[in-house]
Order: sequence, then structure tokens, then C-alpha cells
Amino acid sequence: MRVIAGEYGGREIRTVEGPGYRPATAKVRQALFSMLEARGVHWPETRVLDLFAGSGSLAVESLSRGAAHACLVEKNPRAVACIKRTLSELGIGPELARVLSGDLFQLLNKTPEAAYDLVFIDPPYGKDLLPPALAKALERGWIAPEAFVVAEVEARAEVGEVPPQLIPQAERLYGQTRILLWLNSTPGSPSTPAPSIP
Repeated sequence: MRVIAGEYGGREIRTVEGPGYRPATAKVRQALFSMLEARGVHWPETRVLDLFAGSGSLAVESLSRGAAHACLVEKNPRAVACIKRTLSELGIGPELARVLSGDLFQLLNKTPEAAYDLVFIDPPYGKDLLPPALAKALERGWIAPEAFVVAEVEARAEVGEVPPQLIPQAERLYGQTRILLWLNSTPGSPSTPAPSIP
């Protein structure tokens, strides 16, 4: 799999093979990023959060287009090693990308040093993790006001009840993959955040 566009266009993204791993195809990534850019995403001002990151292809694609920073969250040690190898080969250092390894819900229970403007979430199929993961990320301040949230789910999957502050923006079907796009309508808060993690 290769980066589609931007600084790293044409460069390889390492992938992990095995049950539950389904890196976004070039067609889906191209359509998704066109959708985001058409809605005014300005990459140099965008902090990206990639939940259930897998190969990290969506975060890498964002960084290639000039995203300010990316945080990739992945539990599987093999996938984490794969992401780190890709980042190293592309010359993407810790100032641009951070990989958090561990259980998603334990990590989301912490408060980030800053919220994210674009969130990708690709939960394992058939485990109903999307609504609780979104709820926890919103509750702990991972998702910025007016951030875009993108989910990749099975074409016929029941999504469940997502938090009401996520306003639907688009839904697209690409073969067996369905892409859902929301906008976070949560107003900004001037309150002081809880102790953070870097």
C-alpha cells in the first residue's frame, strides 16, 4: 500500500496481515480525503487522531498532506511495530507523530494535552465499539469543537447510537465499506483541563 498524495506520495505504508486488519483501499482514501478537503479542512492547522489505527494509513496520509500532528492509537504490538517502521522509513519524527500502544478505552480515559481537529476511527467489526469509543473521546476532551469525525464500518453494520453532539455530514458506500462523517457541535470550553498526557 502506498501514500496517495502530498509530501510522501508514492511511498510505502507497511501493513499487517491477519484477521481484523483491513487497511483502507486507495479508492476509499482518495474519496475520503477529497470529502474532507471539500469541507474546508486546512491541513497545516489540523491535529489528527487515528483510533484503532491498524496500519496508520489515514494518519500518514494526513501528515503527507501537511497535518500539524498525528496521534495513532493501536493495541496490537505487531501493528504498533509496523506503524513505527513506516514512520521511521518516511522520516516522520515524534514532533509530528506519536504512537500510543495499549487498550483504547484506558488511553482515552486520560486527558490529552490538546484536542484533535480530525478523528479517524475504524473499530473492529462486530464488537459495537464505535458509540462507546466516541462517547469516551468526547467526554475526556480528545475531540475538539467543530472537529470532523470519520468512521469506517461494514456496509450493512448497525452503527448504534452515537453521541448527539456529533452532527451527520455525509455517508458513503464503497463496496463492503461504509464511511460516516460527523461534525462535533460541542461548544468550546474555557475551563482548565485536567492533568494531561503529552
